Amino acid sequence: MLAILDYKAGNQTSVLRALRALGIPAEITADPSVILAAEGVVFPGVGAAGQAMSQLVSTGMDKVLREVVAMHKPLLGICLGCQILLERSEENDTTALGIVPGECHRFRPEWRDGDEPIRIPHMGWNTLNVVRPSELLEGVDSGSRFYFVHSYYTEPAPELVIATSHYGREFTAMYGRPGLWAVQFHPEKSGRPGLRILTNFYRYCQEAARV
Repeated sequence: MLAILDYKAGNQTSVLRALRALGIPAEITADPSVILAAEGVVFPGVGAAGQAMSQLVSTGMDKVLREVVAMHKPLLGICLGCQILLERSEENDTTALGIVPGECHRFRPEWRDGDEPIRIPHMGWNTLNVVRPSELLEGVDSGSRFYFVHSYYTEPAPELVIATSHYGREFTAMYGRPGLWAVQFHPEKSGRPGLRILTNFYRYCQEAARV
């Protein structure tokens, strides 16, 4: 079973629907015992970094997330979850979780997409440039498009970058290491390629649980 972290700042319901459509058992929960007993944890998020961190701290979910990582339990951060796994976000000048080295910065309105200045937030479909292989991308065709909605982009440690995308500049769309991943896009809203990523994550969780 996958635990979808409930901290009142996420798109948990859409993630749950996608997982259930795939036949993957999942539950939205804020119960630490359920989260720590799950095969893997999904950490989604929408909204502002400062508010999300306040919710995590006030509910104690920040400590639970750190325990998940310390236990080497598979974790997948999505969108805002991807951003606040890092050390700091420029949004609200937020001290984030610090689980992964790196920072989050705002897209700049002076950046251009062709002849036109970019619009913020970045909202729509983009392809990935795969920097290094990942278990999560197995079976995902080159040129597949994923759905993004964000005003800030992540800059994790370079050795953790798995895939980039382009919007005014090249930015990290996916980072991590085996068992700890984060994606800036919404896999649950990205059609077949996004669902394949969720399937790959669950398969990894099952294999890790058997070790």
